[in-house]
Amino acid sequence: MADPISTRVGHAIAKVLRIDLAPVPPGDETDQSDETVYSYFEHDPTAADWFRGHTPTVPQVRRYVWNIFPFLHWIGHYNVQWLVGDLVAGITVGAVVIPQGMAYAELAKLPPEYGLYSSFMGVLIYWFFATSKDITIGPVAVMSTLMGSILIRVQAAHPEIPGPTIASALAIICGAILLFLGLFRLGFIVDFIPLPAITAFMTGSAINVCAGQVKTVLGEKAKFSTRGATYKIIIDTLKHLPSTQMDASMGLTALVMLYGIRAACNYGTRKKPHRAKLFFFLSTLRTAFVVLFYTMISAAVNIHRREHPAFKLLGNVPRGFKAAGVPKIDITIIKAFVGELPVACIVLLIEHIAISKSFGRVNNYTIDPSQEFIAIGVSNLLGPFLGAYPATGSFSRTAIKAKCGVRTPLAGVITAVVVLLAIYALPALFFYIPKSSLSAVIIHAVGDLVTPPSVTYQFWRVAPLDAVIFIVGVIVIMFSTIETGIYVTICVSLAVLLFRLAKAKGEFLGYIQVHSVTSDKAPDDGNSTPTLELDPTSSRRLYLPLHNGSINPRIKIHQPSPGIFIYRVSDGFNYPNANHYTDHLVSHIFANTRRTDPQAWGSPGDRPWNDPGPTRAQRKILQAENSDAPDTHLPILKAVILDFASVKNVDVTSMQNLIDVRNQLDRWTSPDRVQWHFAHVNSRWTKRALAASGFGWPSRSDSEKGKPRAIFDVAEVDEDLVESGERVGKEKDVEVGIEAQNSASSSSLGSEEDFQVVRTQSKSVVDVHRRRGRSGVGTMASVDGINRPFFHVDLTSALKSAMGE
Repeated sequence: MADPISTRVGHAIAKVLRIDLAPVPPGDETDQSDETVYSYFEHDPTAADWFRGHTPTVPQVRRYVWNIFPFLHWIGHYNVQWLVGDLVAGITVGAVVIPQGMAYAELAKLPPEYGLYSSFMGVLIYWFFATSKDITIGPVAVMSTLMGSILIRVQAAHPEIPGPTIASALAIICGAILLFLGLFRLGFIVDFIPLPAITAFMTGSAINVCAGQVKTVLGEKAKFSTRGATYKIIIDTLKHLPSTQMDASMGLTALVMLYGIRAACNYGTRKKPHRAKLFFFLSTLRTAFVVLFYTMISAAVNIHRREHPAFKLLGNVPRGFKAAGVPKIDITIIKAFVGELPVACIVLLIEHIAISKSFGRVNNYTIDPSQEFIAIGVSNLLGPFLGAYPATGSFSRTAIKAKCGVRTPLAGVITAVVVLLAIYALPALFFYIPKSSLSAVIIHAVGDLVTPPSVTYQFWRVAPLDAVIFIVGVIVIMFSTIETGIYVTICVSLAVLLFRLAKAKGEFLGYIQVHSVTSDKAPDDGNSTPTLELDPTSSRRLYLPLHNGSINPRIKIHQPSPGIFIYRVSDGFNYPNANHYTDHLVSHIFANTRRTDPQAWGSPGDRPWNDPGPTRAQRKILQAENSDAPDTHLPILKAVILDFASVKNVDVTSMQNLIDVRNQLDRWTSPDRVQWHFAHVNSRWTKRALAASGFGWPSRSDSEKGKPRAIFDVAEVDEDLVESGERVGKEKDVEVGIEAQNSASSSSLGSEEDFQVVRTQSKSVVDVHRRRGRSGVGTMASVDGINRPFFHVDLTSALKSAMGE
C-alpha cells in the first residue's frame, strides 16, 4: 500500500533535517496476514492522540456548561419535605449570622452594616453554583482579621482611600482570580495544601483572633495594637489589665453564659437523649439569645444616656443598603494591596474547601473544588455591588446548618431573607449592642477552631513530621503574623513533599513461595495455635523487598537468580528522583557482581582513576591463590528487571539517566550486554518513551547469539469480537487513517536483522495460540505486544524471560 502524502512529507522533512527514521518495528500491520490474526502488535501513541485526548468534545463542552450551574441538577426534584428542612436550617443560621456578621465587620475595621451586607450576598448567590448543601458563605473571623490588617497597612500609605472602598476592591480582585481558576478547572491546586498546614493555619489564626478580642471584652482603656504578633497582644493585654472598664461586666458574663448554655445543653442531651433535638436548637440559638439579652440590658442602662453610655456600644447601623452601587476600583487601589492578594486568596480557599470537603464526607456527598472556586469567585465579584467585603465558608455556621438537617443549598435563600429583614427592621435595636458582648461572641465562635491536643497526638502517631509542621506553623503564627504563618506552613509542606519525592527509595526484590492454608476451627484463646490445612493447589510466588521488616523475620526471601536483579521504583520515575534511583541501583549491582572480563585493562595504567583495581598486596595474594580477581565468588551481571507499577509518566531527563546507566553497566559486563526487562508498564506513553530510548527488545549481539528466548503471556480472547470480524490487537492509526505507523519509538530499534529472532518467535507464538485453541483450551492471544518482548505483564514473566526459561 502506498504511503499517504503526510507520511511522504514527514520523511522528506526528516531527510532534510538529518533525522534518522528507523524501519517499522517487527510485526507491523504491513507484515501481517491471516495467520497472525490473534497476535497483538503494540503501537505507540502519537501527538494526535495526545491532542485528541486533551481537546474537549462537544458532549464534554455541554457537560462543562451544565455543571457550572449545579442547581439545575436538583431544582426540578424539589419537594415540600426538602423545603421544611431548608426553612429550619435557613432561619436558624440567619439568627446566628446577624450578630456574627456585625462582630466580624468590627474585626475588619469596617462599620457593622458591612458584615450584614456580606452575609446577605454570600448566602444569596452561593446556592446557584454550590456543590455543597451545608456550607454557608459570609464573613468569617480569620478573613475579617486579615481584611482589617490590610486596611490598616493600605490606609497608612493612602489615608485618602476609604476602608469600604479598599474592601470592595479586594473582594472583586480575589473573586476574579478564583473565578478564573474555577472556570479553567484548576481546583486541584488545593490538594497541594496538606491537612497539617490547614490545621496550623486554623489553630494559629483562632488563637490570634481570640487574643485580639480580649482587650475589647475587658474594655481596656489603654491604646495598643491588637493586629501584631499573638505573643505581643497577650503581653500588652496583661500589662494593661488595670485599665479595665465596665465593659468587662458585659463581655465576661456574656462569654460565661455562652459556654454555660452549651455545656448545659450537652449535659441535657446526654441525660435525656429523647430531647436531643430540643437541646440542639437551644444550643444553636444561644448566640442570638445572649446578644439579645445583653442588648436589652444595655438599652435599659443607656436609654437616657446615648451620648455618654456606660460602656461601648455598636452605634448607628443604617437601614437598608446604603453602600449599594458600582464599586470604585482603579490602578492605585490595586497597587496598594497587590502584595496581599496571594494570602487573601489562600485564606478564602483554605477555609472554604476544608470545611466543604469535611462536611461532604460526613454527609456522604462529594464536592467539586473547581466549582466551589466558581461559587466563591462569583459571590465575591457581585457582593461588593451591595457593599460586601471578602467572604468565604464559615465553620461554625456550616456546622449549625448541617445539624439542623439542611436538605439543599436553597436554604441559603432563607438565610438571606432573614438577614434582609434584619437590615431593614432591626437597625434601631443594633445601636445598643455592647461591643464587649460581640467580642465575646467572636471568641466563643472562633475558639472551636483551635485544634485539641488529641488531634496533634494523632498527627504524631500517623506521621511525626506532619505533627512537627503543624506545631511549627502554629508557633510561627503566634510569633509573627497570620500571613507569614500561612506562607511558612505551605512552603515547608511543599519542601517536604519535594524531598520525599527526590529521595524516594527504590527496593531490590526477591521472592517467596507462599501457600494458602485453611482452618475450620478458631483457636480457643489468644495463645493457642489453630490447626491448619495446606491447600496444595494454591502455591504462588510473591515478590518482596529483600530487606523487608514487615513480614515474619524467620521467612527467607530468595534472590531471583545469580546475576539478575529486580528493582522496584517506589514513587514515580521523573527528573527529581531518577538519579537517586539509578545511583542506588548501580552501587548495589557493583557491590554484588564482578566484572565480566577482569582482563579488560592491559596494564594498571590503562585503568581509569576511579577503578584502580586491587592493590599490589592484593595482587600477590591473588597470584598465590591462582585467582584473577578478589571477587570471583560474585556472579556476573546478566539482567536488570525494573518494576514500573508506580510509574505513570517519565520525562527526557529520567530516560537519559536510564540510558547512561545502561551504558555504564554495559561497560561493566563488556563484551556482553545487560538485558533490560520491564514489568507492569501500564502507560502507553511510558512504553513509547522506553522504546524511543532503545528498551523493550534484545540487542543485536543477543540476537546474533540466538538469545534471549522471547517469552509471551497469553490469555483467552473475546470470541464475540472475533466472530464479529474485528481483528484482535489491530489498531488503526488515528493519524491520517493509515494502518502502519513509523512512530518515535522505532527510532532506536536498529536494523531489520535485529528483529529476525523476535519475528520468528512471534510467529511461533501465534501457532501455539492456534493449536491451543483447537485443543479446546480456548482461543488464546498475546497480552503484551510481541514486537516488544522485554515488556512484561508481571515480574514472574520478566524473570523467566531474563533467565531464558
